[in-house]
Amino acid sequence: MDINIITYLACICFIFIFGRIFIVPIKKILKLVLNSILGGVVIFIINVIGSNFGFHIGLNFFTSILIGLLGLPGVVCLIVVKLLIG
Repeated sequence: MDINIITYLACICFIFIFGRIFIVPIKKILKLVLNSILGGVVIFIINVIGSNFGFHIGLNFFTSILIGLLGLPGVVCLIVVKLLIG
């Protein structure tokens, strides 16, 4: 009987430790995904507004990830690169 209680307690402790180890990376990944989606929305808004001026930034995985990682400086970086290249 005592061995079963110790085993259950050890399993509960293992689950808590395992959850602690993996919760931080999952939060960072979810934050990156959310920021990338918001980055895609920002690129879409820039394209809607920029269509009046003939300005277009490609909306793809890499540009939305760039904005997701860098935030507002990423948006400025894409706009500057677009203006310099073409």
